[in-house]
Amino acid sequence: MTVALEIRNLHVNVEDKPILKGVNLTVRQGETHALMGPNGSGKSTLAYSLMGHPNYEVTGGQILLDGVDLLELEADARSHLGLFLAFQYPVAIPGVSLANFLRHAVNAHRKAVDPDDGGMPIPEFRKMLKAKMDLLEMDHSFAGRYLNDGFSGGEKKRAEILQLATLEPKIAVLDETDSGLDIDALRIVSEGVNALAGPDLGVLVITHYQRILNYVKPEYVHVMFDGQIAESGGPELALRLEEQGYDWLREKNGSS
Repeated sequence: MTVALEIRNLHVNVEDKPILKGVNLTVRQGETHALMGPNGSGKSTLAYSLMGHPNYEVTGGQILLDGVDLLELEADARSHLGLFLAFQYPVAIPGVSLANFLRHAVNAHRKAVDPDDGGMPIPEFRKMLKAKMDLLEMDHSFAGRYLNDGFSGGEKKRAEILQLATLEPKIAVLDETDSGLDIDALRIVSEGVNALAGPDLGVLVITHYQRILNYVKPEYVHVMFDGQIAESGGPELALRLEEQGYDWLREKNGSS
């Protein structure tokens, strides 16, 4: 059975200011969606709200994953159910290797399913991690580096994609993964996303620019404007935004 992330009439405040004003969106396994919009439209607020960031106050609506209401769950529980968020600005954790971080994350997921699970044996984990890195065409030495410590922008995003590959979520939200990347890093990260795409993974790519969509091809494109999804369509919608910007959308929604 296909798992869906369902966002129903979601309202969110940040510091008592309404940012999301009734967002409706459904992303299913096997689908790739792009969410675009001008700065300040609420895209990243949606991403953090989906994952349960405490600074984002949900004042109305629902977030369902496979029929389970996520609003009562902490971020780790949402992750265990199969929701993944790749951050726009990943945090560095000196002293913790990427491999060690991933092993603990995988074991936490296993324990959430079976409290008696003793964790994945280290040899099995190493074999699995090397297979994931080979899939993403990553050098194995990358796993021994401290998490995001001294990483370039492209390396941070590649580490996020490796986390995505290792945790095997049902739905992945990529919050402006293209932010700060040069064209080569963008291509490498996009190829990683494409390598993981398939019937078991639904992807929501949040982006300000159309350029990542030259590599990650969405079936559905949505445009957020003033805290709501104002327009939905196919890939041609992203091309229109690239050519015409957002002025036509502002006019359509009666905003200057």
